[in-house]
Amino acid sequence: MKLTVMQSGVRWLWLAVVVIVVDQLAKLAILDGLPYGGPGINVLPFFNIVHVYNKGAAFSFLADQAGWQRWFFALFAIGVSAAMTVALRRQAARCWWLNIAFVLVIGGAIGNLIDRLVYGHVVDFLLFYWQSYFFPAFNLADCAITVGAVMIVLDGLRKKPHAVSGEKEA
Repeated sequence: MKLTVMQSGVRWLWLAVVVIVVDQLAKLAILDGLPYGGPGINVLPFFNIVHVYNKGAAFSFLADQAGWQRWFFALFAIGVSAAMTVALRRQAARCWWLNIAFVLVIGGAIGNLIDRLVYGHVVDFLLFYWQSYFFPAFNLADCAITVGAVMIVLDGLRKKPHAVSGEKEA
């Protein structure tokens, strides 16, 4: 059975737009309000708002490379977003958990994609630490991707795999 746009998960894409807009507004506030690389604003004894850049992926993976990673991660974000949009199109709108998971990942991926295309790097600003141990800085797009990915994993764990004999899920 082919689903119409309103019957499919595509109708949840508005949430991806919200993630993109909030992420980009937060990053603009950081770019305009805080000097790059400074100590930032101490919010809690274990949390600062800072202004740093990441040319790599999560945890600065491949950040020290010559620049090819910018385009690799840009293409990766486009591919993931396209694949998840196709999955949304095939998913019934009533499957809200998985639809929200997909659009969170899409919104986060596009939020960071915009940074890569406009600035050549991702703007990070959330910094958690304990004494002299620092977690790598991240942003709201990263939060959306992480929450969406965890939701996808949890969705997979709660579903019973189909039996080899062809037995259908209850």
